[in-house]
Amino acid sequence: MTATGRASAKPRDSVCSPGRWPLLAQSRALVAYLCAIVTLDLVLIGVLTRSTEFRLADLATFAALTACGAVCIEATRRLGMPAGVSRDLLSAWWLPVAFLLPPVYALLAPVPLQILLQLRVRATVLHRRVFTSAAIGLAAGAASVLFHSWIGDGVGLFRSVGPPGDAVSSGRVGAAGDAGPVAADLSTGGGQAIGVAVVCAVVFTVLNIALIAVAAHAADPEGRWGEVLWDRERFLLDAVELCLGVMVAVLCGLNLALLLLLLPPVVLLQRSLLHAQLQAAARTDPKTGLLNAAAWQREADTEIGRAQRLGSPLALILVDIDHFKKVNDTYGHLVGDQVLIQVAATLRSQLREYDVVGRFGGEEFVVLLPGTDVSEARRVAERLRTRVGRMAVAAEQAMVTVTVSAGVAIMNLHGADLIELLAAADLALYRAKELGRDRICLPATPIAPPPRRPDSTTGGIP
Repeated sequence: MTATGRASAKPRDSVCSPGRWPLLAQSRALVAYLCAIVTLDLVLIGVLTRSTEFRLADLATFAALTACGAVCIEATRRLGMPAGVSRDLLSAWWLPVAFLLPPVYALLAPVPLQILLQLRVRATVLHRRVFTSAAIGLAAGAASVLFHSWIGDGVGLFRSVGPPGDAVSSGRVGAAGDAGPVAADLSTGGGQAIGVAVVCAVVFTVLNIALIAVAAHAADPEGRWGEVLWDRERFLLDAVELCLGVMVAVLCGLNLALLLLLLPPVVLLQRSLLHAQLQAAARTDPKTGLLNAAAWQREADTEIGRAQRLGSPLALILVDIDHFKKVNDTYGHLVGDQVLIQVAATLRSQLREYDVVGRFGGEEFVVLLPGTDVSEARRVAERLRTRVGRMAVAAEQAMVTVTVSAGVAIMNLHGADLIELLAAADLALYRAKELGRDRICLPATPIAPPPRRPDSTTGGIP
């Protein structure tokens, strides 16, 4: 998992330039936390480096696993990487390092791959890459220390047939990966070690998420960072990463050459994962996480078609933030972005799961309410207006509050298709602004009913 943090607001005449020194544009709490994590990581690397005996076999294993991670990155480079918090399967290579090698290697493992991501995939501000590397390194280092202290010297990860005390029975892998034949029964040594490895992999995942969650909270205390880092789908991805890491460790411990068989399926899985993330990113607005205008229109067309077939009611609400330009001019665009994010989160929290909400552009949002008649649509719009009016966004020396105006249109009352509904809601929104803003309006007059066709049985007389 890689992470990015949102910048907090700073005045326009700040001493530092956020473009040149983006870390200094963050909140003090976030800067202190990032520096503490990176410092701890560097200190531990220094201490463990002095106390670790570097063996040629360990270096060869570390180089092989790092090379596999680099191949995965290069194989997915042309796909790109979605902005914000993104998911990959690089833990499949970091976890084996934590289990098979001394802990200092686990602390160092993320460094070369994060550098490669920065240079070859997507360049981002340096402090985010450094923090990500440190967070992953600390999580992997903790898992490595726990694993080796739990297993001890008497039980290797893969207990092989061989004389006690040699490289095979102790679980060490030679430069050529000649670990020797594996014992058929792993219920005592190997079985116990694999169970411990699973537990330590869980520790790695939880600690990594916790370190990133603290940074996300420090960057945006009021944001929906918890949902970004943890939901059902991400839980499944964590489980896949955990299983892959343990499997790679098992096979790598048996024979280093088995990495050649493991690499293609892991590359394919990572490409599929990134492709799905990029498809989702193409549908969403990067600032608010809502559907973008094109994706919303596709979803809305589908819902309108369904409502027309079933004859069910449907409503559309067009929401606009009042005097949003004044917010940007007074407090800066970073605060303006936070207002957009909070308004989007408020709208989403007040709607049903199957309601279609998107950012329509600028400070406008659009909501489609399937199965909603005119009275219910008015109640929903009023609830949205009230909840947005109660929210507040922290600026440098003030709490920013905003209001919204909204136009409501009902299918078959104000329009028969999406274009007509949008036009009617836009007219209603314009009327709400003319009447003083911070209010809900419907179109002044409904659309005229279609003319009746002549009845052939009565000679055209209605």
